[in-house]
Amino acid sequence: MSYQDQPIGVFDSGVGGLTVLKALMQHLPNESFIYLGDTARLPYGTKSADTIRRYTLQTAQLLVKRGIKMLVIACNTASSVALESLQEALPEIPVIGVIKPGAAAAIAATKSGNIAVIATEGTVRNGAYERAIRELHSSVVINSKGCQLLVALAEEGWHDGEIVEAVVARYLQPLLHNTPNFKPDCLVLGCTHFPVLSTAIQKIAGPNITLVDSANTTALAVAELLQKQQLSRQSDLPRSCQFLATDAPERFARIATQFLGYTLSENEIGLVDL
Repeated sequence: MSYQDQPIGVFDSGVGGLTVLKALMQHLPNESFIYLGDTARLPYGTKSADTIRRYTLQTAQLLVKRGIKMLVIACNTASSVALESLQEALPEIPVIGVIKPGAAAAIAATKSGNIAVIATEGTVRNGAYERAIRELHSSVVINSKGCQLLVALAEEGWHDGEIVEAVVARYLQPLLHNTPNFKPDCLVLGCTHFPVLSTAIQKIAGPNITLVDSANTTALAVAELLQKQQLSRQSDLPRSCQFLATDAPERFARIATQFLGYTLSENEIGLVDL
């Protein structure tokens, strides 16, 4: 196998990154992928920065041993805390996260310059979206809110209905409607779990607020990087997509089916130990 024909590694703390994988598969129909969900140690969003960096490096090293040509950190928390450390530790392959593509999409979407961000506690605490957005446009106004419970709802497959809408409203009401002199027209879904809740989130946010999902923007950034570094797959053989998890492959398969939109069986999930 040539280097260009090696798969792209995609990593998340669990299944949320499958929203990014789905976008990658749609935008890059010729590329192969290995997806690793660190399901034994999720969620990352409530853990310390040192722990997140350690976990992320361990998972990245496993994927590198599997022979990947690029690594996509499909986890906002890991991207916000560990991206630079990974890029330093793995100089042999390109490493891309979801924060900067998401920030670029937010700048493109806003007209008022008022941007709201919902994410995990870890991403909000790190301030990664604020830094990335202000690097592109220094005068924007940004407010962020940690919405940890939305991760659990997504993982449980509770994507709509009265309970979901009530939880979403509890988080969004003070962020979007009760902050003086802050009228956002753009809401960044700063966790890869959140797109599966987008119907409920849009309903509570209202029609005048644009939801920004970094998955598609990340896929476009990956496509551009592949072309720039001449890493695009050349083989005419069908592509492959391998799934790995560190715990509970049966649960991974059940939830992954909801995220990907097609059936994934437990037998298709490889169990790995970090």
